[in-house]
Amino acid sequence: MNKIRSGKISTYQICFVAMAVVVNIVGGQIALTLRLPIYLDSIGTILTGAVLGPWFGMLPNLLSGILTGATVDIYALYFAPVGMITGIMSGILMNRKPVKGGWILLKGLGITVPGTMLSAVINAVLFGGVTSSGSTMIVQLLARTPLGLTGSIFAVQFLTDYADRCVSILAVSMLLPLVYGELSRRISEGK
Repeated sequence: MNKIRSGKISTYQICFVAMAVVVNIVGGQIALTLRLPIYLDSIGTILTGAVLGPWFGMLPNLLSGILTGATVDIYALYFAPVGMITGIMSGILMNRKPVKGGWILLKGLGITVPGTMLSAVINAVLFGGVTSSGSTMIVQLLARTPLGLTGSIFAVQFLTDYADRCVSILAVSMLLPLVYGELSRRISEGK
């Protein structure tokens, strides 16, 4: 994290962020194509936050949101700030360590809540609950209940975001041991 403050970002760090952007885009496209109720577009973001810290953690989702929003899914652009918050929180909560057992659920909650609050507001205000996500169908079904549209958006957004973050944390926890050792030192220290 101190390298970004001093203005010295290594080639390893740039490549790691670029790889995370690709992971986000591929995961997001898989979820979009299969109409899954989770997004899978934050695995690279959470991995970067966990390995390089919160400030680097913001970059993959910002970049993948811009690229995906400009090419295949305009909604991704609007939700890029949500991913940036996810990157910050994963950098704070994961701190280069795999997460196991019940901690996945707890850290998933800590990573999910701040971004979900912003995501639900974006979804309700800008899109009225209708986005490209598979969760749109669930929102539309619940909108006819006493929850109403806004309550449905918040409830579904929390559940889908939480499930997505827990799946992403599990995937990242399986990938983190592969990044340990010399590669981890080079990426985090910028050498």
